[in-house]
Amino acid sequence: MDYSKTLNLPKTDFAMKADLAHREPDRLAAWNEMDLYRLLMDRPSPKGPFVLHDGPPYANGDIHMGHALNKTLKDFVVRSHAMMGYRTPYVPGWDCHGMPIENKVREEFLKRKETPSRDEIRKACREYAARWVQVQSAEFQRLGVIGDWPNPYRTMNDHQVAQEIRVFGELADRGFIYRGLKPVMWCVKDETALAEAEIEYAEHTSPSIYVRFALRTDPNGIFADLTAERPDTKPYTIIWTTTPWTIPANTAVAVAPDALYAVAHVGDALYLMAEELLEPTMEALGVYQWEVLKRVPGRALLGLEFSHPIFDRASRLITADYVTMDTGTGVVHTAPGHGREDFESAQKWDLEIINPVGPNGVFTEEGEPFAGMRIGAADKAVRETLESNG
Repeated sequence: MDYSKTLNLPKTDFAMKADLAHREPDRLAAWNEMDLYRLLMDRPSPKGPFVLHDGPPYANGDIHMGHALNKTLKDFVVRSHAMMGYRTPYVPGWDCHGMPIENKVREEFLKRKETPSRDEIRKACREYAARWVQVQSAEFQRLGVIGDWPNPYRTMNDHQVAQEIRVFGELADRGFIYRGLKPVMWCVKDETALAEAEIEYAEHTSPSIYVRFALRTDPNGIFADLTAERPDTKPYTIIWTTTPWTIPANTAVAVAPDALYAVAHVGDALYLMAEELLEPTMEALGVYQWEVLKRVPGRALLGLEFSHPIFDRASRLITADYVTMDTGTGVVHTAPGHGREDFESAQKWDLEIINPVGPNGVFTEEGEPFAGMRIGAADKAVRETLESNG
């Protein structure tokens, strides 16, 4: 017995089965046949234009769920404004430059055991990007996104590149372009700068060391009376760092201007450090007996110079607001060639900027005696050199 005839079911032209796998392509084909995007652009738009400037995806692989969510939500916005009476041109685009594409191309050359020239890499990147633009375009259209798909913008199009050069030229003419130094995140594998957004952080254990810097000049006599009373003692300051490989680039030590610093007498040495961190530092060094001989505010220490622990050059004492009292000694090792805050201090205090590490992560001749060493190997070598220097 057909029980459906005994039920009062609603009458509708909609199929009871969605069958989207077949119906969606048919609907998209119908939209293409009627040229739906052109019809939307040609119809009256009493409310004027509404333009969604869509940030382009990288042309380096099939789309994923993130692309799908991004594009469909934006399509909702564009279509809803079209229904409200706006003219809604939507021009899709692709970012055809950058490391994601170059990395994929280099992998392909590596698989073939080929060493390409720069021109060959550029040509291969262009072909790779063009191929994935076509693939992604078809995939986005399959999602039902309406736009001017036959005429997308691509960052590698000649007119796009020409416009970028034109804007750069205008900026140069107006004096906004200059050549200078700036610390950046760097990939030693690909030998290129990295954007902050490309950085991925993970847990890492680094060796931490305390390093003492012997006093070189004391124009304000901070230690004069102390050494006069104790002629057998020698003044130092102590820094703490988790990056020993940056010690060769040191040109300064920084203190907090408003913190109180103490000179502690230990054996035949006088150690300058933040009073607040004196006890934990001494405990870390295995020192349990000391005597505080003097207390001085950080800003009064300006003018002191200490000797670099490896090279025969001065390490000036400066003040910096980023010096904190949560760890270390309150005296911060400053290597302007290896960090943003250090670099900014170098600009403020006119410090020498030294970067003895090449783009491949290997120490250059400027970094003797560590020339030829990678950062990891130099890290150990620097520690050994510091130990041998006392």
